[in-house]
Amino acid sequence: MPANGNRPLKLQFGLINHEGRYLTAENFSFKVNASAASLKKKQIWTLEQDSQDTQVVYLRSHLGRYLASDKDGKVTCEADGHNSDCRFLIVAQSDGRWALQSEQHLRFFGGSRDYLSCFAQVITNAELWAVHLALHPQANLLSVARRRYAHLSLEDGEVAVDVNIPWGVAALLTLVYLDGKYGLKTCDSRFLGNDGKLLTQSGRATAYTLELKCGKLAFKDCEGKYLSPMGPTGTLRSGRCSKPSKDELFDLEESHPQVVLMAANGRYVSIRQGVSLAANQDDETDMETFQMEIDQETRKCTFRTSQGNYWALVAHGGIQSSATEMSANNMFAVEWLGHKVAVKANNGKYICTKKNGQLLAVSDSIGEDEQLTLKLINRPMLILRGENGFICHHKNSNTLDASRSVYDIFTLQFSNGAYHIKGVDGRFWYVNSSGLVCSDGEAPEDFSLELLEHRRLAIRGKNGKYLRGDQGGTLKGDAVSPGSSALWEY
Repeated sequence: MPANGNRPLKLQFGLINHEGRYLTAENFSFKVNASAASLKKKQIWTLEQDSQDTQVVYLRSHLGRYLASDKDGKVTCEADGHNSDCRFLIVAQSDGRWALQSEQHLRFFGGSRDYLSCFAQVITNAELWAVHLALHPQANLLSVARRRYAHLSLEDGEVAVDVNIPWGVAALLTLVYLDGKYGLKTCDSRFLGNDGKLLTQSGRATAYTLELKCGKLAFKDCEGKYLSPMGPTGTLRSGRCSKPSKDELFDLEESHPQVVLMAANGRYVSIRQGVSLAANQDDETDMETFQMEIDQETRKCTFRTSQGNYWALVAHGGIQSSATEMSANNMFAVEWLGHKVAVKANNGKYICTKKNGQLLAVSDSIGEDEQLTLKLINRPMLILRGENGFICHHKNSNTLDASRSVYDIFTLQFSNGAYHIKGVDGRFWYVNSSGLVCSDGEAPEDFSLELLEHRRLAIRGKNGKYLRGDQGGTLKGDAVSPGSSALWEY
């Protein structure tokens, strides 16, 4: 497990055939076809590796069943476990597409629409599949060989692979999908070129095909070479290798929310003075930044410091950043109060700020001293995915779609406890009188973000209602509570 406690993201993707259609697992009779024009729930496949032979993979559908092929080339997707007919080998092509070969029968999988089979003895265009990642595209990038994370180094004008913990906004990378290839975008909206330079526009030098080796990712450039960390700082650029070794392999890991907290005294909560937490600083550095890791079951969260320690409740209600092992005293309940939050410790008391800035969990109710302003710092570029797809500008109106397979990148701006959300055209989101979320506002409108679940947030408009995707795929600001249609992966 890496030092920051993250696990590699499960590789989920869509497979696009030679006609531009996605491999689809239907709910009815576990049938498969290649008829869909876009990537939605039925088109998402999860890659699982064989525990004994890392070359062998299994493809699991959204229904939890596995793709399989029999000796006659008949393809089904109803196996509920790993059996011999479900074993496939990935044969990567120079253009980044995959051929899928049945390990048991040595035939290749392909076809179109309802006519899919795994019977071809040689690879033709009909047996090639383009890979469209279905992960949330913002992640941390870990070098397998160096066990270090990539981050934007502004002073050197490069992406360096030399930090132990992915900290702050600089460690956030965004994968941008364009015509079957991927660009790597830094937090300041620049693209990584294969020579290591950062460019404002995407182009041939910033486009990489993704290859998989032993469950890890490699990025192949337009010259057939692979991205690799180079030199003492691990400058990320293409090397000389035309075959990926350990040096060219990466894991994508989820990027947890990182926040700064301002107390009622107008100062930031910090660990600069030692292990005891106090609100006594006027600027935001790594010492004032905390990673929120939300437990899936309890929805309580831990706050991790840049040193890798956790906040902990100690004797007499004290809060210290001293814990290295997980316990109930590391878990805190966050209550969302519009533009402020209150934090309750394991003793059932709220954290309050004393006159000297010290934080103590001693309060039974929420007053001014128990309220904190929480600011999310590592999502300046916001990509939101709901239960039916990504949020994207509507083609022909000022509304927003919430069920698209492609995503738009929005700008998130913090403003005194609230957030403004800006589109690519520089205009702002707002909720109109009929509850539709529109994207052509001249002036910013306040929204509240609530980090409610592991990897999911809710957005509340100034009308007090939550943003949700409706049945038709339109984004509306009319939900009374943050149900599943109002939770967004970010």
